[in-house]
Amino acid sequence: MRVTVLDDYQGVVPRLMATKTLDGIPVSLQTLTERIADEDALIEALRDTDCLVLIRERTQITARIVEALPRLKLIVQTGRLSGCIDLDACRRRGVDVRDGTGNPIAPTELTWALILGASRRLLPYAERLSQGVWQRSRARIEDEGLGRTLHGRTLGVWSFGKIGSRVAAIGRAFGMRVVVHGRDQSREAAVKAGYEFIADRRLFLAQLDVLTLHLRLGPETRHMIGIDDLATMRPDALLVNTSRAELLAPGALLDALDRGRPGTAALDVFEEEPDGAAPYLNHPAILCTPHLGFVEQDTYEAYFDEAFAHVRRFVEGSRPGSGTEV
Repeated sequence: MRVTVLDDYQGVVPRLMATKTLDGIPVSLQTLTERIADEDALIEALRDTDCLVLIRERTQITARIVEALPRLKLIVQTGRLSGCIDLDACRRRGVDVRDGTGNPIAPTELTWALILGASRRLLPYAERLSQGVWQRSRARIEDEGLGRTLHGRTLGVWSFGKIGSRVAAIGRAFGMRVVVHGRDQSREAAVKAGYEFIADRRLFLAQLDVLTLHLRLGPETRHMIGIDDLATMRPDALLVNTSRAELLAPGALLDALDRGRPGTAALDVFEEEPDGAAPYLNHPAILCTPHLGFVEQDTYEAYFDEAFAHVRRFVEGSRPGSGTEV
């Protein structure tokens, strides 16, 4: 059986220890390192694939793709299932779909890397230093400014789940005032953990030095944060999004930054990645990273150990004489 991994941008999957999970079963592993945006080209690349492994939601698996691949028997998504697979088409074609579990540790750490990096202006300082310019973050001295510390400032955590609760705990360790906003479940968990909960959205946003988003994307949360919400933020506030770009209304953040509220942003997620990042790149008020929240060694090992275990169980269950029908 041919097992294909899509969108392995760093080409690291074949070198993971997790590949040993496939030892001893009749499969060949293929990894594609370049994103194939054209659907016809993707269908052609997957023509001989029996088991497809997705790295999160980097590629949409549409009904047309599923129906065009007669050999396809299994799709495994690393992490939790999202909306990137047409499940109805898979049911019609008898394609089995499996997913894994999430990992809040790596996204939490990246969130804080962005908060610290943006607050202390690390990237522009480092870039200017590489050009031989000492302690400058802007080309024109008239545009120069200073970074700032976090101790004593107010951190707003929007949604108090597995990631949000960890982000809040680190903010508390930095000596920040931590306030939480979200639904009833967030309220209960935050109050139980000893955090202040602010139910009024505008009141919450208006008092923050740093806002970090950790909401799940769904019909109720898609595009829920608009320009009017952002306009209530302070002109020196920082917005950090390592969750989902679609939480913000299209164009709202760029419009808000141009109006001066909030003052800066740090983003790890974009709509229609990777091309959707283009409008945000090189913006003087935005620190951008290429969706690195889960992209690190330990998370990849965990994701692919689980994904390849799904493949192994499927292959062993489909062997003649196994006693299992698939």
